[in-house]
Amino acid sequence: MALPEWDGELTSVRYDRGTGAWFVIGVHSTRLGPASGGTRAMVYPSPGDAVADARRLAGAMTLKMAVAGLPMGGGKSVIALPAPRAELGEATWRRILEIHAANLELLGGNYTTGPDVGTCSADMDVLAGLTPHVFGRSVAAGGPGSSGPMTALGVFAAIRAGVAEAGFDGIDGLRVLVQGLGAVGADVARLAADAGAKLIVTDVDPARCAAVADELGAEVVGTGAVTTRECDVLVPCATGGLITAEVAETLPTAVVAGAANNLLADPYAAEVLRRRGIVHAPDFVANAGGAIHLVGREVLGWSADAVADRTRAIGDTLTGVFADARTHGTTTVTAAQELAARTLTGEH
Repeated sequence: MALPEWDGELTSVRYDRGTGAWFVIGVHSTRLGPASGGTRAMVYPSPGDAVADARRLAGAMTLKMAVAGLPMGGGKSVIALPAPRAELGEATWRRILEIHAANLELLGGNYTTGPDVGTCSADMDVLAGLTPHVFGRSVAAGGPGSSGPMTALGVFAAIRAGVAEAGFDGIDGLRVLVQGLGAVGADVARLAADAGAKLIVTDVDPARCAAVADELGAEVVGTGAVTTRECDVLVPCATGGLITAEVAETLPTAVVAGAANNLLADPYAAEVLRRRGIVHAPDFVANAGGAIHLVGREVLGWSADAVADRTRAIGDTLTGVFADARTHGTTTVTAAQELAARTLTGEH
């Protein structure tokens, strides 16, 4: 496979005929420390799409670690499955994890992984029995458990900061649309509801959506209405690429802040949001709570309270990013990237 050029350090690609899976590891930067990023396992249109996703996500992890002030670099693993995980069977999935562990071993500690879309703490327990280069084991296996609650807490801090930047007095009474009600999205929805938001929810799983809506008294909208339903705060917590420049031109919201990685489908979308006065919390800042949780607990030895405090500080970081963007007339993405660059070069 011919790979396009990339500004990262390493791309590992392996195909296993027995399982039919492609294994990709992207190491974007080890300037601040060993690269780290979760393992995503899902079906992709092609191996090339899996490589592109791993590289994009690895680059975002470099920014995330730098902005969060963590002594780690950016990396990501992608396992392109031949079929949805539920259809593979336990033996095939176990073999996939064994191959992934072997690939991690080949990098000799320059990259460590944790859970991401399609994997969980139980999978990290299995990997940890095969390689030490793993974060995010379950509590029962001696790890810190799921990073989901801290990711949600950080996104909620980002929402608060975005709401303040947009000129609102608080979240109470605002229309908050949460897209994607997995572990993170559902927790964000609960936090928003507790703060008095008028909650709107959507998810590709109708049963899951109905359960959360019933629990929180939320309005349900179809998945196709995410970018057309009028709201005050849009909270994307599904997969990335939701907002194109075209979508940004008509997006009916005042604030965008969510957990989805690579939320913007193209860079110009950030400029469109800026021009329209929509407050945008860059995803690699807003969703850093999970990384803070895993690195803080497993590498830096922080207490749970210290991790939570550092995660809430995402709001303060974004307040600074918003101010820099206003001062220099740039997008919030550019302002956040410049903050990360100063950290990477030792200027911050």
